[in-house]
Amino acid sequence: MLAPVNVSLESLNLMTLAPMLIPIIGALLILVIDLFKSNLDKTLYVGISLLFLFIDFIAIMDASGVFVQDGTVMGVFDVMLIDGLAILSQFIIVGVSMLFIPLALTHKRFHEFSYPEFFALFLFMISGFQFMVASDNLILIFVGLETASLALYTLIAMHNRDKSFEAAVKYFTMGALAAGFYSFGAMVFYALTGSVEINQIAAVLEANGYADIAYVLVGVAFMLASFAFKLSIVPFHTWTPDVYEGSSAAMAGYMSIVPKIAAFIVAMRIFEFLVHSGIVWLEVVLYVFVVVTMTAANMWALVQSDVKRMLAYSSISHAGFVMAAILIGTTQSNSALFMYWILFSFTNLGSFTMLWISRQKHLPAYQRTDHSFDKFAGMIKTSPMAAIIMALFMLSLAGIPPFALFWGKLYMISSAVTSGYTMLALIMALNSAIAGYYYVKLIVYMFMKEPVVGNDGHVYVTNATLALKSIIGFAAVGTIFAFLAVNPLLEFVTAFVYNSGY
Repeated sequence: MLAPVNVSLESLNLMTLAPMLIPIIGALLILVIDLFKSNLDKTLYVGISLLFLFIDFIAIMDASGVFVQDGTVMGVFDVMLIDGLAILSQFIIVGVSMLFIPLALTHKRFHEFSYPEFFALFLFMISGFQFMVASDNLILIFVGLETASLALYTLIAMHNRDKSFEAAVKYFTMGALAAGFYSFGAMVFYALTGSVEINQIAAVLEANGYADIAYVLVGVAFMLASFAFKLSIVPFHTWTPDVYEGSSAAMAGYMSIVPKIAAFIVAMRIFEFLVHSGIVWLEVVLYVFVVVTMTAANMWALVQSDVKRMLAYSSISHAGFVMAAILIGTTQSNSALFMYWILFSFTNLGSFTMLWISRQKHLPAYQRTDHSFDKFAGMIKTSPMAAIIMALFMLSLAGIPPFALFWGKLYMISSAVTSGYTMLALIMALNSAIAGYYYVKLIVYMFMKEPVVGNDGHVYVTNATLALKSIIGFAAVGTIFAFLAVNPLLEFVTAFVYNSGY
């Protein structure tokens, strides 16, 4: 008979689990409140969500203090992992979520925000993403991935439009396929090494001298396909424009930021040790993915007639741009990834929020889609402040100095040059120049074209609530004055990445 094993609470190190439990508790509280008292004003649920996200942010700050003092911390039977990557990514996940939730406070009665379940599912989703980035256990990563994905599918469908249901089904189908690929890849690695811990897998494969290289490549191929789906890497991107178009503009902006940073972190943990081990095949495939994704997405964005679909292809191009960091695999490139995504978060969330406040329930006859370029024609005359702010976001996305994303692109290209990827750096710079065309195209519509007859199709920022104006203003200020914080931000990010061994 086996002797009982005594496990102390101190040895479990539950502090590592606290940031994930906080949004779960918030979600359950919302469901309990609705159970006993239904039809309460959505402002209450917005407030509860913000409160628990703020507490979550504080918990992450506390964990970062422990990491700075003690280094990487393991907990809960060593399946939870608190390192620099986990902390930085959780700051982005929770920070962007805190900016997203107030978008529910709008004068317009959008369908999804009338349900408390929307806010509960949103908090469950955040917890799932946090589990993904705060573990190197393939099983727990899968649990976090599916928790977040299932909640996100439902949130998309709750927009309650025909295209929303179509988008949710497409996303679910592609997500199920990606989950299958991930499971098969994880199974292969477990069969080879007898472990589901990424660090242990790396150690065993290195000790064996990658003797079973054929099977390793099979596992890598399935993992790569899985994360290519999640990151919208060409040719696994086909769901992205349709899903973004079917989602609300606010949700599309959120999807372009948070799910991708979670996927980037897991991809970084899995693929970088393989690239460093000298698997040339993987390096070549990643190189092709990065170049093709950047270039093809830009080509497709050039011919779009709808601003939301243009931004969808734009986000695919940005994902390919940032994927270069995983190919390069140095501390400088990984730091550039975080810096890029933080600056991208301000700009892209601001861009989609501008689309969000211009949403219409019924399209006028001259307007083919909800966010066609024609809708923004002559906006400088009908809504000058909105035109200026939108132009600011477009210039930043194009990488025009001194706006926010210029610095992210500069440091990412610099990391490529430093590591000897000179041709890749040239391709990245060329793609940035190409992307400038379709961003400037929207600016031309807003500033140089006459308004289309029927003013109800134009953006009216004056109809936005204070919460929406505050978020747009916050994003605009961050985009304009990012250059003041570039060096401190880069030092902060680099310290966490370097101390994590990446």
